Amino acid sequence: MHYKNVYIEGLACHLPENVVTSDDLEQRLAPIYDRLKLPYGRLEMMSGIKERRFWDKGVFPSQVASKAGEKAVQSSGIDRKEIGCLINASVCRDFLEPATASLVHHNLNLQPDTLAFDISNACLGVLNAMVHIANMIELGQIRAGLIVAGENGGPLVDTTIENLLSRSDLTRNDIKSSFASLTIASAAAGVLLVHKDLSKFNHRLLGGFGRAATQFNELCRGNDETGAGSERWSPLMNTDAETMMHEGCKLAGETWEVTKKVLGWNGDDVGRVFCHQVGQMHRKLLYETLGLDLTKDFSTLELLGNTGSASLPSTLALGVEKGCLKSGDKAALLGIGSGLNSLMLGVEW
Repeated sequence: MHYKNVYIEGLACHLPENVVTSDDLEQRLAPIYDRLKLPYGRLEMMSGIKERRFWDKGVFPSQVASKAGEKAVQSSGIDRKEIGCLINASVCRDFLEPATASLVHHNLNLQPDTLAFDISNACLGVLNAMVHIANMIELGQIRAGLIVAGENGGPLVDTTIENLLSRSDLTRNDIKSSFASLTIASAAAGVLLVHKDLSKFNHRLLGGFGRAATQFNELCRGNDETGAGSERWSPLMNTDAETMMHEGCKLAGETWEVTKKVLGWNGDDVGRVFCHQVGQMHRKLLYETLGLDLTKDFSTLELLGNTGSASLPSTLALGVEKGCLKSGDKAALLGIGSGLNSLMLGVEW
């Protein structure tokens, strides 16, 4: 896919105030650690995550997605009347129906003729939504579109810990499938794309490529039995983290080779790389597989953990805030999500 008329005009990251360290989680798991003689500090050592953040109980995804969306609109200076489509792209949603985008649309006071709907594709949702909005802009259907995501990882972490503590027959091997769940965190992100005629900042979305390896759809599966805001929400997720890491990086390597051809890039052209934040071992293998310089990576993993679909756009927003991108820099957005799916986009800042 190639784009000639699509620009990133607004970016935003909205974070919870509640900070929880990996040590805090291990203290909650102390009965298991002591019984199985697990070394304390292993969660941070294996994942690279020192801390993560969670929303207060009772906070809905639409609330935080709306705040991130408002920040993105405000940072762009675009009149919200220009926004022709709103997509909520988070894994977490307020209800089974209506679409969480409906609540965000109302909260942001968008126009009645602004389309509003959800796109969900695990951790890849925001990048998928960016492609959808970009296609609509390129086709002349809309002049601007807003993507939001509000991820609430707290209930998953709480339920995972409660489930582990309730099992008297738990073994070291049993813990492996729950390890990835303890890396999950909360964040919200917003991305505003516009037609070049509306752009003041000239941050062009060049295009990209996506690839699937859905034979591995069983490697990470989560349930959602009730609404995300319900006091009874008890999500659980089982992950074959090791296989997922290797097969995900393999898929990423295949996707990157085609992405470079689509964009006319080689590895040296890339000034900065923003990835979905999973873990330090995953990041190391990913860069080795893609043949990219690890020093080009901007990482938020250590302090934010894995925030699902909000991870990559939040990392991009924070990187831009810290001045990581200069005019003319080429940046790669490398997305991988359970399923398995991969989508990579190129940006010229």
